Amino acid sequence: MASKPPAGDPVQDAPQVAPPQHAAAGLSAVAHTLKISQAQMGVRRTAQTLLKVNQKDGFDCPGCAWPEGDKRHVAEFCENGAKAVAEEATLRRVTPDFFAAHPVADLATRSGYWLGQQGRITQPMYLSEGAERYEAVTWERAFAIIAEELTALSSPDEALFYTSGRTSNEAAFLLQLFAREFGTNNLPDCSNMCHESSGSALNETIGIGKGSVSLEDLHQADLIVVAGQNPGTNHPRMLSALEKAKASGAKIISVNPLPEAGLERFKNPQTPQGMFKGAALTDLFLQIRIGGDQALFRLLNKLILRTEGAVDEEFVREHTHGYEEFAAAARDADWDETLAATGLTRAEIERALEMVLASERTIVCWAMGLTQHKHSVPTIREVVNFLLLRGNIGRPGAGVCPVRGHSNVQGDRTMGIFERPAPAFLDALDKEFGIVSPRHHGFDVVRSIQALRDGEAKVFFAMGGNFVGATPDTEVTEAAMRRARLTVHVSTKLNRSHAVTGTRALILPTLGRTDKDVQSGGKQFVTVEDSMGLVHASRGNLPPASPHLLSEPAIVARMARAVLGAASATPWEEFEKDYATIRDRIARVVPGFENFNARLAADPGGFALPHAPRDERRFPTATGKANFTAAPVEYPSVPEGRLLLQTLRSHDQYNTTIYGLDDRYRGIKGGRRVVLVHPDDAEALGLADGAYTDLVSEWKDGSERRAPGFRVVHYPTARGCAAAYYPETNVLVPLESTADVSNTPASKSVIVRLEQSQPA
Repeated sequence: MASKPPAGDPVQDAPQVAPPQHAAAGLSAVAHTLKISQAQMGVRRTAQTLLKVNQKDGFDCPGCAWPEGDKRHVAEFCENGAKAVAEEATLRRVTPDFFAAHPVADLATRSGYWLGQQGRITQPMYLSEGAERYEAVTWERAFAIIAEELTALSSPDEALFYTSGRTSNEAAFLLQLFAREFGTNNLPDCSNMCHESSGSALNETIGIGKGSVSLEDLHQADLIVVAGQNPGTNHPRMLSALEKAKASGAKIISVNPLPEAGLERFKNPQTPQGMFKGAALTDLFLQIRIGGDQALFRLLNKLILRTEGAVDEEFVREHTHGYEEFAAAARDADWDETLAATGLTRAEIERALEMVLASERTIVCWAMGLTQHKHSVPTIREVVNFLLLRGNIGRPGAGVCPVRGHSNVQGDRTMGIFERPAPAFLDALDKEFGIVSPRHHGFDVVRSIQALRDGEAKVFFAMGGNFVGATPDTEVTEAAMRRARLTVHVSTKLNRSHAVTGTRALILPTLGRTDKDVQSGGKQFVTVEDSMGLVHASRGNLPPASPHLLSEPAIVARMARAVLGAASATPWEEFEKDYATIRDRIARVVPGFENFNARLAADPGGFALPHAPRDERRFPTATGKANFTAAPVEYPSVPEGRLLLQTLRSHDQYNTTIYGLDDRYRGIKGGRRVVLVHPDDAEALGLADGAYTDLVSEWKDGSERRAPGFRVVHYPTARGCAAAYYPETNVLVPLESTADVSNTPASKSVIVRLEQSQPA
């Protein structure tokens, strides 16, 4: 039987701490999955829902973007995927009575955990100017309010249209079409905060901003390098692929400041042996200092160049550009500097080199640990250099593998959610719809916050997500949001962003992945693109949480009709009625989607998008070849008495959604305000395990930001480094602290000092 939501926020003052675990999944994961699922959905609904997750005739998991193979397990989900489904398919409801009992000021005092636990929002809600509470509003009035504000703007560029990675291809395509027909490229998205650095580096070097490998490539690899990633929590189904690769003889190098249970041993719950014994995954753990990855790959490249026969000279000659300049820079790599930057030993790096040279097929996987630093783009370029040297792009079992977080973040970008669209995309869009898209670039996430702060933007519309909770510099961001004339959030559940509003605010409740979607044209489905470029359908199977919900495509279509009116020749009503008509237009605008509907009908498992470097070793770059690059080696410099902090997730968390207050694999229970510090660093700073400290970040302009009351946990992280959970630590990340080129917030390298907390 499903349980009721918590009436009050749980106390998190004294989290319990145990030693970290050394294996992921297994029986404890199964038990936790069932406990969370039954609390949210009840027994019958749990079975009805989970057996449809990631099935060809079911719905795509609203969690991560890891792909499925052609053959699916009956239980094709992980613990955190089940949590994401349970949160969406919950029987708990947030009705207008809830908002009557909880004014916005009260919601603003609540934790993200408490807000998310209340359940699904059932009706559109409106906060009028000067009001203390949201009140129910009709859909017609809600769209009229949006139209009032948008049409009153001095310029379309005073509007911002943000997209979360959960948004379907169909909804994303309609949103970018509406924004451009309205007259702006202000289309920030969650990719701006995560893999923008990957896209920036890959577009320049190989000509496409996506990974080049498939699941089959992982299974065939000789060596897999997992850098700056914790798949055991963030992409648990990836562990199955690593296990299969190991069984085929692959070696795995893990490069990370923290030891992570999932990369040590995986207890596969799909098999009896896996459930209890598991498989060791990592062959070599390189416990690198935060931000030292570029230096590591640069030195490895130098050592490859020095090894006779190690370079794939034919590939370099036929398919690459810039080799000589790169090689000159690589030969200057210095052992002492590298050891200082990485914290590694010479023996560890030499062992890594041996494994690299023994491999004919190498894949490098990475996530936020590489993408959220000032020097992230040159770091990822150096990873590409590393792979190009030995011809490891464009052949089976080899390539680049940026592991995307949210389930359709890559698809949204493919659909045109981008503030800097390619001219060819806009040309195709304009030709198809008879519109004139703006050609000047719009605002990304950081620039959007600055525009709100500075009064350049006045209306903020979010298709999903928790913008306030996900973004950096919390106090600055929240103050900026409160300057907006109107904030609009298309949401399934409550989050912090609903409590930080503009002068007026709307919450528009929408269908989730698990919900049946029936329009006047019949039952509908949507599509998504996974982290490896496979596109497939997603069909919900549950009755909607409320009869008052609209789908995301319907919300965009009705908003467009209200705002653009009769002046728009776009068939918005037809798009809402039948999503196949949206896909027909996508097929004529977006390369790779030709015969979109027919291909989905022919193969329920979907289809792979074309990828020139992978498919034909063709590199659509400015030079027509894969580009070697040569950038100065960078790594963070940390003053004496300070630590370098990375923000990260707990195991009971997905992005800003908090499922619980534990981090089981790291030994944390009952609280989130903890900071993980190496025992030797803690001793040098006079911080006992269990002491309470304020985290104070220091920025180059002399400004400081404070996050108070964190319990110190002595933990085996890399020396000089620390770690703590976001969104609690987002307050420490300066808005101006971003990656060069990509402008991604540098949330993985924050210089902090730790000050003893003062009694309350």
